[in-house]
Amino acid sequence: MTFTSESELEQNLINQLISGDSQWTYRKDLNTEEKLWVNLREKLERNNKDVLNGVNLTEQEFRQVQNQLTFANFYDAAKWLAGENGVAKVQVQREDASLGTVRLKVLNRADIAGGMSSYEVINQFQSFKQSADDRDRRFDVTLLINGLPLIHIELKNRAHSYMDAFRQIKKYLIQGKFNGIFSALQMFIVSNGSDTRYIAAAQDTKLNEQFLSTWVDSKNDPITSYLDFAEHVLSIPQAHKMVTQYTVIDSDKKALILLRPYQIHAIEAIKQASKRQESGYVWHTTGSGKTLTSYKAARNLLQIPSLDKTIFIVDRVDLDQQTTSSFTSYAENDVVQIDETDNVSDLIKKLLSADRSVIVTTIQKLNHVMKRFEGKESTPRYKKLKHLHIAFVVDECHRAVSPQKKKEIEQFFYQSLWYGFTGTPIFAENAKQALGNLARTTKEQYGSSLHEYTVKEAIHDKAVLGFQIEYKSTFSDDELDDLIVKLDLSIDLASLSEQEKERMIPKSVYEDEKHMLEVIHSIVNKSRRKLGFQNGPGKTYNAVLTTSSIAQAQRYYELFKKVVAEETPVTIHDKTKSVLPNFPRVAITYSISENEETSVTNQDKMTEAIKDYNEMFDTYFSIETMRAYNKNVNDRLARKQEKYLFRKEQLDLVIVVDRLLTGFDAPCLSTLFIDRAPMQPHDLIQAFSRTNRLFDRSKHFGQVVTFQTPALYTQKVKDALVLYSNGGENELLAPVFEEAHQAFKDALVGLRKIAPSPEFVDKLSLGQKKKYAKAFQEVDKAFAAIQVYTEYEEAELEKEYRVTVEEIEHYHGKYENVLIEIKPDDPEKIDDPIDMDMEYELESVKTEDINYEYILLLIQALVPTYIESEISSELESDSEEIDSYINDLKRTNPKLAELMEQLWKDIQEEPEQYRGKQVSSLLEEMIQEAIAYQVNRLSKEWAMKESVLTFYVNHYNPKKERQNGESELKRTSDYEAYKATTENPVKRLTYWREIKNAVADMISETILPLRKP
Repeated sequence: MTFTSESELEQNLINQLISGDSQWTYRKDLNTEEKLWVNLREKLERNNKDVLNGVNLTEQEFRQVQNQLTFANFYDAAKWLAGENGVAKVQVQREDASLGTVRLKVLNRADIAGGMSSYEVINQFQSFKQSADDRDRRFDVTLLINGLPLIHIELKNRAHSYMDAFRQIKKYLIQGKFNGIFSALQMFIVSNGSDTRYIAAAQDTKLNEQFLSTWVDSKNDPITSYLDFAEHVLSIPQAHKMVTQYTVIDSDKKALILLRPYQIHAIEAIKQASKRQESGYVWHTTGSGKTLTSYKAARNLLQIPSLDKTIFIVDRVDLDQQTTSSFTSYAENDVVQIDETDNVSDLIKKLLSADRSVIVTTIQKLNHVMKRFEGKESTPRYKKLKHLHIAFVVDECHRAVSPQKKKEIEQFFYQSLWYGFTGTPIFAENAKQALGNLARTTKEQYGSSLHEYTVKEAIHDKAVLGFQIEYKSTFSDDELDDLIVKLDLSIDLASLSEQEKERMIPKSVYEDEKHMLEVIHSIVNKSRRKLGFQNGPGKTYNAVLTTSSIAQAQRYYELFKKVVAEETPVTIHDKTKSVLPNFPRVAITYSISENEETSVTNQDKMTEAIKDYNEMFDTYFSIETMRAYNKNVNDRLARKQEKYLFRKEQLDLVIVVDRLLTGFDAPCLSTLFIDRAPMQPHDLIQAFSRTNRLFDRSKHFGQVVTFQTPALYTQKVKDALVLYSNGGENELLAPVFEEAHQAFKDALVGLRKIAPSPEFVDKLSLGQKKKYAKAFQEVDKAFAAIQVYTEYEEAELEKEYRVTVEEIEHYHGKYENVLIEIKPDDPEKIDDPIDMDMEYELESVKTEDINYEYILLLIQALVPTYIESEISSELESDSEEIDSYINDLKRTNPKLAELMEQLWKDIQEEPEQYRGKQVSSLLEEMIQEAIAYQVNRLSKEWAMKESVLTFYVNHYNPKKERQNGESELKRTSDYEAYKATTENPVKRLTYWREIKNAVADMISETILPLRKP
C-alpha cells in the first residue's frame, strides 16, 4: 500500500478549484508554452476589440507583446503588473502605419471576478530541456489570470515534506525553467497535501525558506491541508487579490512582498470598519510587519468612496525616518502617490486638493494646521477642512498621538475615523495615569480591537523569533548582602526576598565604573556567539545597549573608547580580535533639546561622537545635520542596503537611552543589552522586539541581557509576557542555562549510546547510521545553543561534559560522511519515505510528529535488509526506547499507537518475515485496512453503498457543514434494506439523520486519528 500519489493530489486540487461557485476553468489542452501564448493572444484581442478597431494582431505585432511580457525577473513583472492606475498594459506599434501605436489592456487589478478577467487552471505543463545536460520537466499546477501564469503550485505526496516541493521550485529556478511566459509568476505554493505554504516569487538566491507562510483564518487558526488552502486562498476573488491587491513592491530591496494572512485579515477588518463608520485598533506584535500592514491599510482605504483623504501619522521626524522611507519605497510602483509633507502650507494645500492620495505627516504639523486657522472659522478654506471625511492611520499609535492631541484633532476634523496600529496595547492592567477624562487604554483612545496577532502566535507561525533572556548581575549574592547590611546594620537578611533586597540597591552602585566595565567585558568578550562571530566578518550581528540616562550613555561611550585603546583593566580578548580586529565599532545617539540645562554638554559630547563616527566611516556629519546622522546610524545598523553588507561599513553596537527601542526594524540586530531599571510592560516588549526579526539560519532567538536587579527583572518580564501573549509566556522564552546545559549532556549520552567514539561510526549498519545522523543533529543543535550563554566556558568543556572540541569535530566529520551514504542518488526518487532531512527540517515539526517519524525510523533500523546476513543483535537493547515512544504516542493518539504497537510486536516475533520491507508502508497498509473495515462495517449496518461511503470518508472535511458526496450518500442509502436486516430499526424520518451521526462518530473517533499522527 503506497501513499496517495502526486497525480491524485493534483487531480483533487483541480477538482476543488473548478467545483461549486468557482470561476476557475480547467484547460487540459494548455500544456506547452506555444499554446499558452496562443491562449493569451486570444484573450488580449477579445479584451481590446475597441482599441484594435476590428484589426487583430499580426505575428510581428504579437512578438512585440511577447517581448514585453518576457521579464528579466519576477520583480520586474510585479512592477509591470502594478500598471497605469492599476491596469497593466502592453504597447504595440501597428504594422499598418495608419493604425498608429496602441496600448492594450492585459490585466486590471480592480477588475475582479468580472469584466475582462478570466481564470484558468493548467497542469502537467511541459518544460522542454534547453541543453544536453538538462532534462524535460513537467510542472504540477499553474493558475492563469487573463492567460498569464501568476500562481504556481508544486505538490509532493505525503511520503515527503513540503520542503521537498520548495526545493523542487528552487531547482527549476536554477535551471531557468520559469522563463518566457512563466517569468510573470508572482506566487509560489508548496504542499505535501497535509502541509501547505506560500511565498512571493523570487530568484533562487533570494527565495528564503524562512519566509514560507502558513495560511491562518481571521482567528489565527492554521489552514494547512492543500484543499482547505485552495478553498480559502485560491478561490475567486481571493486569488486575484493575492497577486494584485495583497502584494507590495519594495523598491529598496528590489523584491516582491506577499502579505501574510494576519496582515490581510487586518486590512480587510479596517475596510469593513470604515464602511460602518467605526474606528478601532490593530494589535499586531512588534516585528510582524506593522509598517507594511499599515501602509497597505492606508492605501486600500482610498477605495472607500466616502473618504476624502487618508492621513498616515508617524512619530516625530527625528525618531521616525525609517517608517517614512519604507512608505516611499513601497509606494514607488503603487497606484497612489505618497505625499510626504515638507511644510505646513504644503500640508494644507494637499488636504484641500481633490487628489485621492495618502498623506504622510507628523502630529506636530497637524497641530500647526489647526493653530493657523484659529480665528478664521468663517473662511471657506476652514469650512472645507472641517468637513473633510478623513481616515487617520497611526503607526505606533500611543507614541505618535497622545490622548489629548487626538481629542483636539477630532474636534477640528469632526468627521474623522481613526485606526491605530500597536504591538503593545495599553490595557487596564497597565493603564496610563488618570488625567481628567482622557483615554487611559488603547480601547478608550481608538475603539475596539479590529484584529489581533500576538507575539505568541507570531512565534508559533515563525513570523518572528522567540526570545532568549539572561538576567545577570555584576556582583555576587554575598556582595549584595554586605551592601544591604551597610545600608542598615539592624536589618534581618533572612526575612528579605531577593526582590526586596534588590529594591534597596542605591542607584549609585550601577553608576560605578567597576560595574560598567563588567558590562563592557560581558559585551566584548562574552557575547561572541550572540553576535554571530561564528558566521565570519561581514556576517556578524549587531546590538544595542540601552542605559538609564544620556549622561550614563555618554560615560559608556567614553569607556568603550578607553577599552579599545587598552586604557582600562578590561581588554578585548584575542579570540574576539581574531574574527573582527576592529571590534567593537560603537556609535551613540540621543535626543538633543535646546531648552534643557544640560543641552550644551550634550551637544558638545555629541559633536565629539559624530567626529569619531566621521573618522570611522569617512562621513561628514555635524551637530547641524543631526537628523542626517541619525538616519545614517539607522541605515548602518539595519544593513538593508547592500553597501552595509561589507564589514568596513558596519556598526557593532549603538548606545541609546530610548531611541531605536520602538519602531525600528533591523533584522541583523541580534541582542539588546540593558543596564537600567526594569521598564513598563509595553516598553519591555517593544524594546525586546528590536531583536527577534527573522534574518538567517544561524539566528535562532532575539537575545536580551540585563545587568541590574535580576530577580526584579525576571518578574517584570514574566508579567509583560503574560500580558502580551494571552498567558503564553512559556512559549516565548528560550531555556535557561541549566536547561540548555542538561539538554547538551542528554544529547551527548544519546550520541554515545549509538557511537561511543567517532571511530565506532564506521562499524554501524546503514539503519544505525541513520540513527547516528539524527543523534548528532541533536548534539549539534544543543552545542550551538549552549555556546550562546555567557556561563559557557570552552575551557570547561571536557571537565563538565566529558567531551572535547576536537572530538565533536571528529563526530562532525563522520556525520558528513554518513550523510553521503544515506542520501539517495536522485533526490527526486526517495525510496525511504522517512529519509533524513539534510537541512534540519525536523526543528520546525511538532514534537508528536517527530516522535511518530522517529518511532518508524527506530523500527526500520531493526528490520533486516536484503544485504545483511544476520538479524540485528541490538533488537533487545533498542526495544525499550521504541516501547517508550509508543507509550508516549498512546497519550495523544491511542488508535494509531495501537496499530503501531501491533506492527512492532509482529516484527519482534518474526523479524525474518519482514526482511527488506518498509515499515512506513506496512503501517500505512494497516491504517487503510482499518479504515476499510470500519467503512465496510458501517455500510452493512445502515445499508449504504460501500463505494459511495468510501468516497464520502476520503473527502471528509471536519470544518465543512456540507460534505463532498453527501447528496450521493443520501440518495443511495436503502432504508428498506436497512429495515429488513435490523432488529429495532429507526423510523424512516430519522434514518438519514442517524446515518450522518453514525458516520461522523466513526470518522472522528477512528478515521481522523489514524490519518493524523
